[in-house]
Amino acid sequence: MHPRMNQPVMVISEAMQAMLALAKASMKAAGSKNLIDLVNLRASQINGCGYCVDMHARDLKDAGESDERIWGVAAWRESPYFTEPERAALALAEAATRIADRPDPVPDEIWNEAARHFDERRLSGLLLGIAVINVWNRLNVATRQIAGSHAEEVKAAARTAG
Repeated sequence: MHPRMNQPVMVISEAMQAMLALAKASMKAAGSKNLIDLVNLRASQINGCGYCVDMHARDLKDAGESDERIWGVAAWRESPYFTEPERAALALAEAATRIADRPDPVPDEIWNEAARHFDERRLSGLLLGIAVINVWNRLNVATRQIAGSHAEEVKAAARTAG
């Protein structure tokens, strides 16, 4: 397997800087890297982005998340491994990712549940995080970035730095 082209943000460095800055700001505002990674994993599963599914599953594992929670993200509604705030965030991520699937893309029920668990700043961070992962997914899927290549890039960078 080979990608169609280099990842566009690798071609346009200003775009990479902007994406990383937005991701950093959203994670800081959301208040939890693991929550953002759970949301990133779920949106990436929906969008069929193997590159991001692989990367965020690895990030969650490296952060100490259990295999059951990582595997359970795909069926979070039926899994007992998630807190109520995590469920609200996952529901919001699904709704905001699948905006063309229903007339009211983010129904009041989903919105109100998320707003019940997150103040305006954290909810803003969560929404920005959902937007960021959807951009990454679309770029990676369109250019056919290879699942697992992120891990290879990190290992290569560590060898170079070491």
